Amino acid sequence: MKKKIEQIAKWLGTKTSFKGIEVTGASINTRTLKPGDLFIPFRGENVNGHKYVEQAFEAGAAAALWQRDEPNPPENLPLLMVDDCEAALQEMARAYRDELSVTVIGITGSNGKTSTKDLVASVLKPYFKVQKTQGNYNNEIGLPLTILSLDEDTKFAVLEMGMSGFGQIEFLSELARPDYAIITNIGEAHMQDLGSREGIAQAKFEITAGLESHGKLFYDGDEPLLLPFVENFPQAVSFGFDDNNELTVTDIKATENGSSFLVSGIIDAAFTIPVLGEHQVKNTLSAILVALEAGLSEEDIRKSLKDAALTDMRMQIIKTEQGATFINDAYNAAPSSMNAALNFIRETTMKDDKWVVLGDMLELGENEQAYHEALAKNITEDIAGVCLYGPRMKWLYDKMAPSFKGELLWSEDDYAPIVSLLKEKITPDSIILVKGSRGMALEHIIEPFTGQ
Repeated sequence: MKKKIEQIAKWLGTKTSFKGIEVTGASINTRTLKPGDLFIPFRGENVNGHKYVEQAFEAGAAAALWQRDEPNPPENLPLLMVDDCEAALQEMARAYRDELSVTVIGITGSNGKTSTKDLVASVLKPYFKVQKTQGNYNNEIGLPLTILSLDEDTKFAVLEMGMSGFGQIEFLSELARPDYAIITNIGEAHMQDLGSREGIAQAKFEITAGLESHGKLFYDGDEPLLLPFVENFPQAVSFGFDDNNELTVTDIKATENGSSFLVSGIIDAAFTIPVLGEHQVKNTLSAILVALEAGLSEEDIRKSLKDAALTDMRMQIIKTEQGATFINDAYNAAPSSMNAALNFIRETTMKDDKWVVLGDMLELGENEQAYHEALAKNITEDIAGVCLYGPRMKWLYDKMAPSFKGELLWSEDDYAPIVSLLKEKITPDSIILVKGSRGMALEHIIEPFTGQ
């Protein structure tokens, strides 16, 4: 965004006596603010950003918003007076989006949003100017900031859309107006807020609310809960493992360098990605569909997918100096993604000595005990050892303890016993899956083995 302060004032329906000041970005944090940014002060329960407005100007802010009911605005600074700073941020993003000729790809789903975002961006980036959501900027504040960060000549914007309740995805979709929308899957995350997987499906389908009239929805066709929503939605295109999907995948093979697979339907071709897991292969199908819409050839797609770069901690291969291999999937976890990762470790032939380190799954609501216990059926006798971390994993430990014949350890809040057991037991022939919800920070268990 490169706009004069007068233009921003016009967007917001306010006035300014300052003229000619160029604003080149937006920031809500003085620690990451860049010279030329518009500083947006939010009032939270514990912090009032208006206290940092003068500090923002000292750091190089070109201008700042100021909420009208906030007393004592500093004098002689280029402030734009607004009724509500959050609403003003969203209105700026809406106005800027209207001016751009960018193609927007919106992505939502219970799991796999970030991996899919990375895969879509990776497949397009060698051929177009692409920008994507950074970090977890996928909510009612992060998404507008992402839109305002787009360069005017960006060809594709890959925007992640998250939520915790009904109406949020609808709001984000209508703000971003995607040309293409992707629903990765329907899992159990936010069950406590949405009540059921049916409710989650309904909330995720809200991504179509702002879909452009020429747009298309790419969705997980293996998920029956989406069928009632897509049956009367002609722009919907399905992908998945089932033969009935319009793009399907077979012959998935795992190697120490990633996954190879065949796709058929809309396109018949072979591809490889530098990441493991059948669920990541399924995520790749939506990236292939977007690439085809962008006019890329089969060979173009093959070349870019081969070098795709995913955010760390998504089935990330980490090889230790001792020869053991960690699969770091510790960014997040829900029952569906946890079982997908367990399926991978059970079926892989990469190494024979298989271990799993599992952390609590959070935000599962009243059925969280049953979800944790149900993981036991996916942990078979060919797993040499299971290390469990967190208070909720005690349920899985108690479920497994009477019959599991391998190493079994549970630690409520200390990584050290798990690290100690792994150091004692793993060998160069070991592969260790590490997965849990973000709040469990299981990457700390890997760090002692990589010298970090």
